[in-house]
Amino acid sequence: MTILSALFLITAALYASVGFGGGSTYLALLLLSGVPYFIFPIIALSCNIIVVSGNCFNYIRAGNLNLKLLIPYLIGSIPLAFIGGALPIEKKLFEIILFLVLSLAGILLLINFKSYDDNEDNYRKIPLAASITIGGILGFVSGVVGIGGGIFLSPILFLIRAGKPKDIVTTASLFILINSLSGIVGQLTKNSVLNEISSYWFLLLAVLVGGQIGNFLNLKMFSTRILALMTAGLVIFISIRMGIKLFL
Repeated sequence: MTILSALFLITAALYASVGFGGGSTYLALLLLSGVPYFIFPIIALSCNIIVVSGNCFNYIRAGNLNLKLLIPYLIGSIPLAFIGGALPIEKKLFEIILFLVLSLAGILLLINFKSYDDNEDNYRKIPLAASITIGGILGFVSGVVGIGGGIFLSPILFLIRAGKPKDIVTTASLFILINSLSGIVGQLTKNSVLNEISSYWFLLLAVLVGGQIGNFLNLKMFSTRILALMTAGLVIFISIRMGIKLFL
């Protein structure tokens, strides 16, 4: 479990550096490590909450909170994250969905990594219905799989030029935090797993440390663009490993 803890720490550091929690990659690592399937989402969502809580605090303190941008997506996502989390899903289907989620997330990050340092001031006002719909779709997928959804929301917001990079990163972090909380509540309707997660406390500690390292990297050492590119590389690597396991 030492190797798994180290991988969780590295994942948390990279994801936190660009405002994400790392839920999709935690799930893939758990799958590749042979951890019991039913505990996956609870561990991943708990790790998400630990990592992005620090992100949210730092971003809000820096004055980057844009409630007009955030709230419509939460209106759609919160109830559907709960519903998705409450749905039972067989392991094989879960693995396929997770593989697709990782692959798409890695591609989106790779395409949009330059946007993190974008200083252009020309942004679009997104219709309320479109924002709620996007939030609902991402919330449902997040609840089913056990992720926060910000890894999709952030590239989408960059693609449609919905706001400043710092506002988008802050919005994605809060989206992950609140969706993860809603998803956990939904997951707990299926199984009593609180006692099980205590056996994996070392993973929660690893992401706590990794999250703080990620915040330091973002604030002190590297540009967000470089960190986003590194994160995209990690996600794509893990998705390839999953694809090999599933289909070869």
